[in-house]
Amino acid sequence: MTNEIKNSNNQTLVKHKYDLEERTLRFAKECIDLCKSVSNDTINQELVCQLVRASASIGANYREANEASTKRDFYHRIGISRKEAKEAKYWLELLSHSNRKYDEKISPLSDEALQLSRIFSSISRNQASI
Repeated sequence: MTNEIKNSNNQTLVKHKYDLEERTLRFAKECIDLCKSVSNDTINQELVCQLVRASASIGANYREANEASTKRDFYHRIGISRKEAKEAKYWLELLSHSNRKYDEKISPLSDEALQLSRIFSSISRNQASI
């Protein structure tokens, strides 16, 4: 997402705005796409179910946080998003362990889960300064 702004010389500058709602949605969709590609065996069924729940919950709770009526509710939802991101990373690691041939697809998702967790941790730390 970008925003165009004008500087003092009337030159158009492009300011990139990264939408965390969109980022968490994209992460969940990529996890779902990965889950659809793994074999449907007993182990994968449980791992897939847990990963889909955790990855989708990150964005769902972030959207709830953005609609929170109190700061307490906002930070509570941010905390849940952080926990779900950590959980998604956990399930991705287990999925990687049981499906080595998908490591190239899983590794960037695992990295993204870690980044999301760090972003939500940073937002939570701001609570102390309020």
